[in-house]
Amino acid sequence: MSNIINAQWVNDHLNEIVLIDCRFHLQDPLKGKEEYKKEHIPNAFYFDLNKDLSSDISTHGGRHPLPNMIEFVSNLQQCGINNTSTIVAYDDQQGAMASRFWFLLTYLGHKNTFIMKESFAEWKEKGFPTTDVLPKISKEKVSIEVDLQKDLLVTMEDVRNRLESINKGEIVLIDSREEVRYKGIQEPIDRIGGHIPGAVNKFWLDIKKGKESFQDLDPTKEVIVYCGSGVTACPNVLALREAGFHNVKLYAGSWSDWISYNDNPVSTDS
Repeated sequence: MSNIINAQWVNDHLNEIVLIDCRFHLQDPLKGKEEYKKEHIPNAFYFDLNKDLSSDISTHGGRHPLPNMIEFVSNLQQCGINNTSTIVAYDDQQGAMASRFWFLLTYLGHKNTFIMKESFAEWKEKGFPTTDVLPKISKEKVSIEVDLQKDLLVTMEDVRNRLESINKGEIVLIDSREEVRYKGIQEPIDRIGGHIPGAVNKFWLDIKKGKESFQDLDPTKEVIVYCGSGVTACPNVLALREAGFHNVKLYAGSWSDWISYNDNPVSTDS
């Protein structure tokens, strides 16, 4: 079953689902929340990339460490979310932020989390309803049974221990950033450019949600995906699963975590 659904379906089921607005602008962290306050899909709750979908930055862990899961679950409960809820996330960032939310719910073991194929802007273009009315936060915390899918995540140590297998082609390591950053030609964000040795480049914005994007990869092999900080790798994780890859893992710390260890090797050629 696909985890991507269209806006028409969302509109047809507005009263049966929990909507999560994930709009966020990396260059202007307050903008997404302001956009949400002005206009959003009716009954949608807002989850902020920095405040809700990430934890504080430290020496290691990358620029967007995964959130504290106890706090994250508490936020979900305040939205009235339980294990049977059907949840749909959307954004205006081509699915990057919504995919991060989807991944976190999938990591928690939730079975019914989806991403709206269209952006919020496209939702409006179709003439579907919007509002500035904020949904009510649930005063009574609903029960959520967490079943952490630990096999969906790998750590820096896991990646480093797999480097030999990656270089032999036994494990696939995907770098989701644009080519100039992958090659180390330009690095506008992190202090070091390049990529993890053995990684192949699949820029997340070039990925079509279909098998043709990954036809050069073996779907029977373990696949590890990373990006700059663990956010735009999530659309690739989703796309791989949509394409029939079943052993896909996220290196959540990603490049910004990898280079925080001075002894980790770096490649700068394609």
